[in-house]
Amino acid sequence: MEQYIKEELKIPLSPSVDVVVAGGGIAGISAALAAARSGAEVLLIEKQCILGGLATAGLVTIYLPLCDGRGNQMSYGIAEELFHLSISQGVQERYPKAWLENGTKEERSKQRFEVQFNPQSMALLAEEILLENGVKILYDTRICSVHMERDKVRALVIENKSGRSAVCAAAYVDATGDADLYWLAHGDTEEYKKKNTLAGWYYQNGREGVKLRILGFADAPEDTERDKGEALLKRRFSGLDGKENSELLFASHKATLEDIRQNKLEDDSFEPVTISTIPQVRMTRRLCGEYTLKESENDKQFEDSIGMVGDWRKRGMVYEIPFRCLYSRKIRNLIGAGRCVSVDDGMWDIIRAIPGCAVTGEAAGIAAAQTCDFSQLDRRALQDTLRKHGQKIHFAEAGLESDTFPVNTRRE
Repeated sequence: MEQYIKEELKIPLSPSVDVVVAGGGIAGISAALAAARSGAEVLLIEKQCILGGLATAGLVTIYLPLCDGRGNQMSYGIAEELFHLSISQGVQERYPKAWLENGTKEERSKQRFEVQFNPQSMALLAEEILLENGVKILYDTRICSVHMERDKVRALVIENKSGRSAVCAAAYVDATGDADLYWLAHGDTEEYKKKNTLAGWYYQNGREGVKLRILGFADAPEDTERDKGEALLKRRFSGLDGKENSELLFASHKATLEDIRQNKLEDDSFEPVTISTIPQVRMTRRLCGEYTLKESENDKQFEDSIGMVGDWRKRGMVYEIPFRCLYSRKIRNLIGAGRCVSVDDGMWDIIRAIPGCAVTGEAAGIAAAQTCDFSQLDRRALQDTLRKHGQKIHFAEAGLESDTFPVNTRRE
């Protein structure tokens, strides 16, 4: 391959902050908010021009359940706070009446604690709450490289309309969704080998009013309770190649346009409202942490748990998330959050949903405000802070010990 070589540039260095969060999706929002509330000076870097990632720009506007499908809430803290924020301007679909109107446990067990929200409102509300808490946000900014000094990140080289510059922090949170910081820092990462199916979600307006039109994402497990839908294309996409991502978008746009044309033939009032502005890929690349949480480890308790999630696809599957999934001691001041934490493929599909992103993001943000060496973090102090912020750490705290884990509870 022909190479172009130019002299090394002198890059201006911005004043340092306590915590830099890379990525403004749900995990990044949660991490930045938690770090700022813990007293840290926080800079959030986002390549899009709105916050929320797949949940807003990607139009995946279903806030998947905070519960276990048996009437028990599993995710609390910022995960619950953002749930209420997302519908503070109104609910689109899936109103969880049993959960929001003091339903009985029996009523809650029949309805998942989930909702469909408006993406534009959510993006604006997330920005408002971050700014109110003192978080600095850089939009339209890409991270070009990571500068390392021994086993720590020294600076991130970024580029936007102001040109190229570098930002420094004591601690960094990788909430990119693709483990970009770990990859750029030559940390250990793992790619999702199955790759992603094509999707083309968009909003439409017609005789039935404004609706979310779901095209694609037919990758649910065989034993799931969820509708698998129809595959749009046999080809799968890694989400990690620039040329391939463009081809993904071409195919998504084509499927969307064909669907729009068909709907207009059937409904004279039909109009598209908005389409996704980012590739709708779910699992791409993750970090290899100190521990890899497995889908088979449902019901397992961990001493270093930082919160819990239920399985959005199946009822009764519950997980504690160990702190060790969020970092690798090989890069001491870098921590992951959201869909790029250390899990196996089955667990990846669970943790990448909004509750998992919010729970891991909150823990990562608080940890980043507390230390610049995650391998040496006082985990009890982290858990105590999480509890003070409303998070519940272990199954017993969610009321599951007596009826769900009486005898065969395993502990790590």
